[in-house]
Amino acid sequence: MKRRVGIVLFQLGGPDSLPAVQPFLQNLFLDPDIIPMGPLGFLRGPLARYIAKKRSVAVRERYRMIGRRSPIALLTERQRVKLGSALSPYLDPVIVTAMRYWKPFTADAVRALQAAGRLDELVLLPLYPHYSYATTLSSLKEWRRVYGEPDEGLPERTIEHFFDHPFYIQALVTNIGKCLRQFEDSSCIHLVFSAHGLPMSLVEKGDPYPRHVEETIRLVNELGRQRFANWPRTQLLCFQSKVGPAKWLEPSFVGTLEKLGHQGVKELLVVPISFVTEHIEPCTKLISKAAPMPRNPAFNAIA
Repeated sequence: MKRRVGIVLFQLGGPDSLPAVQPFLQNLFLDPDIIPMGPLGFLRGPLARYIAKKRSVAVRERYRMIGRRSPIALLTERQRVKLGSALSPYLDPVIVTAMRYWKPFTADAVRALQAAGRLDELVLLPLYPHYSYATTLSSLKEWRRVYGEPDEGLPERTIEHFFDHPFYIQALVTNIGKCLRQFEDSSCIHLVFSAHGLPMSLVEKGDPYPRHVEETIRLVNELGRQRFANWPRTQLLCFQSKVGPAKWLEPSFVGTLEKLGHQGVKELLVVPISFVTEHIEPCTKLISKAAPMPRNPAFNAIA
């Protein structure tokens, strides 16, 4: 008999309609792992409501540009189904999704596992390649709050990151290679890696996220140069999605593209390095900021 293994896929989540944008943002800003406030934590609720209401107008417009909803839930569901198909020859998988800030929430995943009945093992799999306090740790802490401590007699394993896994690196290089074919001489283009930003306050506390991202890029370039004769000679790393006045990881994605545009750069390839599904950014932010567009841009999202 095959082992019955429960697998929880953790993801950020995203609004499934335009009216859901504001409550989604409120859930996001209510998370103390996103914006630490220390002794001022009692202001988190009012501040989250204020920021969500203020930002929701612009954010709704960006979601309107990509189909009036986030694609994360749909794409994560496809990943869940394909993972089940890949594992089914070897075990009996029970795979559920736990979104952090929108449906299906962690509580929905817990109920689905409970309804599934007996399990021989439980695997917690955050779909964040790079470990961060604001993503991986936040999702796992929410799991503990809702699910409780590990059950006696049920082995539990956590996959905290896969930023340097050979298959992940190969997937990135393969997709980049497909896009490089669009250029007459890809060795001359700018390869722009764009990772989700992070407050410097978390980095200063020891968050390993920036190191993980940099190592992914190093491995991607190493393998890319081995597999492609015309691998781009110029590579840049930038960050996106800054929120609030606090200092975040730099340089910014939009600022980087604006600078390249003013420098006369005509061809570049943008690679969202820290995502495993399509996301609201970077394309919509680039358009909404009206940054100078290169003549032959290519945007690549790893899914």
